[in-house]
Amino acid sequence: MAPQQRRARSRRLAVVAAAVAASAALASGPGFAAGAGVVRVADPPAPTPTVPTAAMTLPAPAGSDPVAPVPSATPAAPVTPGVPAAAEVPLTPAETAAPSVPPAPSVPPAPAAPAAPASKDTPAFGAYLDYGARGVARIAELSEWLDGAELRVGHTYLPGDLWHNIEGPPGFLDVWADWRLEKDDRMLVLNVPMMERNEEGVSDEEVRGLLRQGAAGEFDHHFRALAERLVALKVPDTVIVLGWEMNGITYTHRCGPDPEAWKKYWNRIVSTMRSVPGQKFKFDFTPTRGKDAVPWTECYPGDDTVDILGMDSYDQPTGLSFDEQVKEPYGLQAHVDFAKSHGKPISYPEWGLFRNGDNAEYMRRMLAWMDEHKPLYNTVTDYCPHGVWQCRQNPQASAVYRSLLSGRTDEPSTPPTSPAPSVEPSVEPSPPAPSTDPTTEPPAETPANCTPMDLGDWVEYWIGGKLCFRLDWWSDDD
Repeated sequence: MAPQQRRARSRRLAVVAAAVAASAALASGPGFAAGAGVVRVADPPAPTPTVPTAAMTLPAPAGSDPVAPVPSATPAAPVTPGVPAAAEVPLTPAETAAPSVPPAPSVPPAPAAPAAPASKDTPAFGAYLDYGARGVARIAELSEWLDGAELRVGHTYLPGDLWHNIEGPPGFLDVWADWRLEKDDRMLVLNVPMMERNEEGVSDEEVRGLLRQGAAGEFDHHFRALAERLVALKVPDTVIVLGWEMNGITYTHRCGPDPEAWKKYWNRIVSTMRSVPGQKFKFDFTPTRGKDAVPWTECYPGDDTVDILGMDSYDQPTGLSFDEQVKEPYGLQAHVDFAKSHGKPISYPEWGLFRNGDNAEYMRRMLAWMDEHKPLYNTVTDYCPHGVWQCRQNPQASAVYRSLLSGRTDEPSTPPTSPAPSVEPSVEPSPPAPSTDPTTEPPAETPANCTPMDLGDWVEYWIGGKLCFRLDWWSDDD
């Protein structure tokens, strides 16, 4: 090989190595945050208000043929990206792990449970599927996978990086409002941070000061702006999951540094948002299951400003049985009892698999628990490692979920004590491949002998698709 060819080959290999390193670094971003001995799950990624409308052509390595990238129709592995300096508002925060959507395996359809007549007065269920337009599109696809089961709940999150985004990024809430308005009995659930820099490791001392500022009304105008935006979008009945998992240590909006100031701040936000003409908001107080850093009852702000008592409940920690999740201090039973004593409905905005892997027993028992206690709504967190449709690493739990919820349009017809369906360990569920974002063009065909590089959802968003390398561009025959 001539020296010139050797140098060209070295440059090309360096490009590949850099791309692989970048992909690994992004994919290894923090997906979990610890608190008081119980590992918390990070929330879904914060919203990106716009989506590229066409694939971007990337320069090919020197000496190679031009390669057309393949736009990504599915999120990458969990990533907590930084915000590029050149990004225009609203910025996407470095907030949470992105869902991982694997290729759809093949499986025979699950048996459908008998469907009852639909009623808007019966418990609603849904799933967190993605934060933006893709999440809306996937609601119909998940319904199809469940043999027409009606998903009445759409669930998404506001970014917690900047106050501007907590006010509701222009262009982001619109698609969710449109989905909500298509049917009268649908429900929009929106997680709203109480502080900016919500996952930036702010110290307890600074959190204490911020909570006191909030209690004094210094941040009222941000929440008034959000309320006005939701009313203008004609979704004044949105369920607001405000300051969720406040009993842990993950978020700047945590309660622990000053519970009294936190409660005053919560009450101030609710009063501010309720003062906007036309609003019909429901405010959902949602701790994480268990004691965590502080008992969640110490953070309860009072019956006047709480409409729903929620709980985020994942299958964790390792080795904890479902019965123990029910009986533990500040666990599932304590939550139900507390809500009953205060005359409040319950909810489960986040739940799913976690530390105990593909746990079919947890899935069966959690669904039975909700059938028995009838929460106002529940939304399973449907990305790995928690999910059942977009995560193929949980085939047995996924089959249970699909079997028990397929065709459901009303209250469950399966009694809570029904046995778990027989599941072959080797069988994986078959979610239909999530559709491309409706605001993007159809993906380009992958050229022959070309391998897409997984650079992570954030990078692929900014470059307009997947980076693709030919497998034969380092050939000695060049």
